[in-house]
Amino acid sequence: MIEKNVTVKLKTGLQSRPAVLFVQEASKFSSNIFVLQGNKKLNAKSVMGIMSLGLKSGARIIIAAEGPDELEAVEQLDQMLSY
Repeated sequence: MIEKNVTVKLKTGLQSRPAVLFVQEASKFSSNIFVLQGNKKLNAKSVMGIMSLGLKSGARIIIAAEGPDELEAVEQLDQMLSY
C-alpha cells in the first residue's frame, strides 16, 4: 500500500465535473484507491463518495492505493489535482 499527502490545487476544487474526471481516471487502474480526509475514507472510484467530501481548492487529503499499479495510480491522481 502506498499513501501520498496531496493538496487540491484545482480552482474549483474537486466538485461536479472535476470530481467525475477524477473518478474516471481512478477507475482506469486495477488497484483499490481511496481518498482520506480527517476520519473519512472513501472509494476514489465513487463519484458520490468523492463529491460528498466537498473538497475545495487548498484542501489537504491523502490518496492511498493498494494493488499492482498503485504507484502509477497515486502519481496520476496527484497530478490531476495539481492543475
